[in-house]
Amino acid sequence: MTDLTVLADLVGDGGVVVLSGAGLSTESGIPDYRGPSGLARRATPMSYQTFTGTRAARQRYWARSHLGWGLIARAAPNDGHRAVASLQARGLLAGVVTQNVDGLHQVAGAREVLELHGNLERVRCLACGDVTARSALDHRLRAANRGWRAQATAINPDGDVELVDVDGFRIVDCALCDGVLKPDVVFFGETVPRDRVDAAFALVETAGSLLVLGSSLTVMSGYRFVLRAAKLGVPVAIVNDGRTRGDGQATVKVDGQLGEVLPELVGYLTDHASGRDCMA
Repeated sequence: MTDLTVLADLVGDGGVVVLSGAGLSTESGIPDYRGPSGLARRATPMSYQTFTGTRAARQRYWARSHLGWGLIARAAPNDGHRAVASLQARGLLAGVVTQNVDGLHQVAGAREVLELHGNLERVRCLACGDVTARSALDHRLRAANRGWRAQATAINPDGDVELVDVDGFRIVDCALCDGVLKPDVVFFGETVPRDRVDAAFALVETAGSLLVLGSSLTVMSGYRFVLRAAKLGVPVAIVNDGRTRGDGQATVKVDGQLGEVLPELVGYLTDHASGRDCMA
């Protein structure tokens, strides 16, 4: 049996919990951190401690993020995202947990997606907790920075760009209380909210299988769910372009581009379901 056949048999049994990572969105033009498209990354991601520490750090972040936001806003789901939505529509998924902050699962049609690390489409005030749309902040930043020009040198996985100079860029504060605004995502050095972690564990603990898509599992944020599944005897399947930290726990591993493998998986399941219907 090929790896795809083993994967299809596992997914076809249903009750699958998907755990997706940045590798699922690379074919939508959003680079990842540790896979092939992230190898050339030079900048260190912004940490929560640095962001909240100084206004200069926030100026640097928002200048870079303001230019990079266009990429995230224009990104469209790829065949991998659509395949996940198709599997869910067929009733084969018990849940979708994502480490991504781009919202592309939902745009592709997936429902009730558990966003472990939040979503760049929202902005939260650290003082009063007010949540607003990123598009509204984008409008305010454009108004505050008419005439500001900067040259981006590279796009980063978290939706910002590398800039040579951010001098002259003006940041804006909360429109309600003048508090510090932060994208509603989990920064490096910040803890994923406990309720999200507990909800993800609950899905894994009752899953028929755990399907990891496009994650190297290098950090514990995602790897812990693989460890929990393996401990409970829940089969683990991994589809990724390259090696992952969880390969040793995997029942089946398919190495390849997700935009190719996942539609092939859906097609395989469709063909075999049709065959069973004909025999019936």
